[in-house]
Amino acid sequence: MVIVVMGVAGAGKTTVGRRLADVMRCRFADADDFHAPANVEKLRRGVALDDEDRAPWLAALAGAIDEWLRADACVVLACSALKAKYRAALRRDPARVQFVYLKVPPEIAHARVANRPGHFMKENLVEQQFDALEEPSRALVVDASQPPDDIVRRLLRELPADR
Repeated sequence: MVIVVMGVAGAGKTTVGRRLADVMRCRFADADDFHAPANVEKLRRGVALDDEDRAPWLAALAGAIDEWLRADACVVLACSALKAKYRAALRRDPARVQFVYLKVPPEIAHARVANRPGHFMKENLVEQQFDALEEPSRALVVDASQPPDDIVRRLLRELPADR
């Protein structure tokens, strides 16, 4: 199974995803690691990515998900997956790819990104992420303002048992 922990920058995707993967004894992957260097540089400059920038990134992620599914691996992937078409591209096997949406208020997302040293995502891009966000209709929705350990406990209760 692949569990995609999604949401805007500052929602806690990496923090929650790593903890969930540890508890489930799954591999953790961060979609940020799949970005081309040009995309990372663009984000470092505070410039939002467009669909053209994201196309190769989504293709690389889809390929990785296909490989994980073929290997019957358990993977938790932290990925913004802001738009429905992005999630459709990543939902390679609806029975084995589960989305978890970390829903966070803008003020919390802004504060978290502002206090995150060394990351390439700039605080000015948080609002653009909220503007681009198409909230998922097929996802487990979690209040991301809760402590990460509480979120992980809830996910362990609510994710499919055959994970």
